[in-house]
Amino acid sequence: MRTFKTVKGLPIYNQKTAKLIGTVEDLCFSPKGFVIGLMMDGKGLFKRDRFIPIDVIQALGDDGVMIQSEEQLLTCQEMKSCYEFETYDQLRFKAVFTETGDKIGLLDDVYFSPQMGRIEAYELTDGFFADLAEGKKVVKATGQPLAISKDAIVMEFEP
Repeated sequence: MRTFKTVKGLPIYNQKTAKLIGTVEDLCFSPKGFVIGLMMDGKGLFKRDRFIPIDVIQALGDDGVMIQSEEQLLTCQEMKSCYEFETYDQLRFKAVFTETGDKIGLLDDVYFSPQMGRIEAYELTDGFFADLAEGKKVVKATGQPLAISKDAIVMEFEP
């Protein structure tokens, strides 16, 4: 299980050629809250902002991400025509509510399984001072789809 904070900035390599092709820039979610891939800040003038579908990732290690081939990457235009998505940067610090209308915090990080794209848990914050006093909350994912809008995230919650 990985968190996005540990993945951001990792180098991405072509597994066959060992060529560095970029770094992890962002994480992409489906509207239902599943990880669908990574956004890459690519090396070179014409290879910026590429999308790596989750099923193209061969390995996600502590020190790097391995993909089999650069031909499997999508441009942002191709990605937008194939997927509906939200990025981690768009969701970070968004208010999280239970289905009963209780605010349980702000989204701070996501724990996910890189093999299946399944989100295992969410790390929530109540702000800097509350985190110092009480610590951050980790809420286990129930497997039920999220409701994500520009205003908030609604999730099934089991205390």
